[in-house]
Amino acid sequence: MRVYLSRPDITEKEIEAVCAVLRTPNLSLGPKLVEFEDAFAKYIGLKRAVTVNSGTSGLFLCMLALGIGQGDEVITTPFTFIASATPVMMAGARPVFVDIDPVSLNIDAAKIESRITDRTKAILPVEVFGNPAGLDKVWEIAQKHNLMVVEDSCEALGSALNGKKAGTFGTMSVFGFYPNKQITTGEGGMILTDDDDLADMCVSLRNQGRAKDSGWLSHERLGYNFRLSDINCALGIVQLSRIEQFKAKRRQVAKWYQEMLADDDRLIVPAEPDDCDISWFVFVVRLADSFTRRQRDRILEAMRGQNIQVSNYFPPVHLQPFMVERFGYKQGDFPVAESVSKSTIALPFYNNLTYDEVAIVCKTLKEILDKN
Repeated sequence: MRVYLSRPDITEKEIEAVCAVLRTPNLSLGPKLVEFEDAFAKYIGLKRAVTVNSGTSGLFLCMLALGIGQGDEVITTPFTFIASATPVMMAGARPVFVDIDPVSLNIDAAKIESRITDRTKAILPVEVFGNPAGLDKVWEIAQKHNLMVVEDSCEALGSALNGKKAGTFGTMSVFGFYPNKQITTGEGGMILTDDDDLADMCVSLRNQGRAKDSGWLSHERLGYNFRLSDINCALGIVQLSRIEQFKAKRRQVAKWYQEMLADDDRLIVPAEPDDCDISWFVFVVRLADSFTRRQRDRILEAMRGQNIQVSNYFPPVHLQPFMVERFGYKQGDFPVAESVSKSTIALPFYNNLTYDEVAIVCKTLKEILDKN
């Protein structure tokens, strides 16, 4: 039996919604786009939502809308997917990394102020694996220093900190809908903000720079084709309507893992902080400090050899080859992120993973650990 790392949760409702759009002439910039944006803004609790073709595009447009560009700096985390940092560079600015908290794995708010310079324009925190812990402290620091916050919530749809939803801690926020996310549109993303001017700018930028009330061949500014089709939006509308069901399913899978792995002192098993409601994105365990990166990699290989898909989440962004070449980063620059990175094992995790499959994963992992 093969146990997959991730699989989307698609039903006949989603299939019929997509087919219904295909029976109309409105495949792009149609009513489903507006419906999806309105539903998403209402769910998050912010005024405006702007669909885009990916979370990466969304973060890039946030940079442009906020006027962040050449010579500016944006503080962010080195322990994340690469697309948290590359949109900063795409806008011409420089990502400035701050090491992470060893428990939440999010940016360590206590270390942010030491990295602020007169070139710092914004902080870009990430709710790693769906955990919003510490986002309130990041916002407080940003307010103190008159900085903008672009919240990368691509992994955190449905999460909350002290009852405040992920995506509401920043000047702007971005969600992603890749197939391994809590909801999927196949490819796609969403920008959220309470600022109409910022939202209108993003609408223009995603649509070839067209002005709000201009004609199809009138372009007010340099723009991009970052639109999301009505086909994708129709899928997203149904998926969003099922978000509480999805959260419950993912919480149950996380609970099974926690129960089955709790007694193994070779592993650090993720838990939910008391002040957080985590909408689990992935389930990542960490090996104890006694294990080396090479041992971790052998464990990953052995798990795959048993038809269980696993991965390492995340390699440090600052040690990616092009980042080293451009900025001169080296091993030891952000020791907590590097230490965590060498020990991570992302286990199979998705809505419809069964109890028996989780049991097989845990049994196989423990047997492989015994051999290492």
